[in-house]
Amino acid sequence: MNSRTLLLNSSYEPIRVVSWQKAIVLWFQNKVEILEYHKDYARSSREKFQLPSVLRLKSYVRLKNKNAIRFCRENVYLRDDFVCQYCAEKFSYKLLTLDHVVPASKKGEKSWTNVVTACRDCNQKKANRTPAQAQMPLLTIPKAPQWLPFVDFEFRHGQIPDNWLQYLNTQTSY
Repeated sequence: MNSRTLLLNSSYEPIRVVSWQKAIVLWFQNKVEILEYHKDYARSSREKFQLPSVLRLKSYVRLKNKNAIRFCRENVYLRDDFVCQYCAEKFSYKLLTLDHVVPASKKGEKSWTNVVTACRDCNQKKANRTPAQAQMPLLTIPKAPQWLPFVDFEFRHGQIPDNWLQYLNTQTSY
């Protein structure tokens, strides 16, 4: 079973995606209300439970620095939608690399505004040069995202459960 659950703050803001096991535990602890269900069930020796798809916390949780999105490989891939920023082709996670727009050897920092996704061929072709020097213009100008989908890698376009969209629609563009 690979059913995931969208966890919302009491204000209906998406917080994160949790496993169905964590969702059941939160529900047993009476910390959440279930807003939507999956079609799947979990069974114990005596009962069966319909798996929650969307949960809402009963108490508001103040998020630390909620506007700051952690800079990491996975989040850069999500920001760039798994698309090479030089050749505009979409690649799987395993076939992508991170590329410094201004190379690290030329004091280019590891930051949202200087790192993009690139396929291996484009990354090697660009080498230790800027996009202008390599005559390889960027598809988009890299910037820090305001929001990333609260998804795991199995949730890509069209794979987010339909009953999540009403809770994500103010922040996503699918």
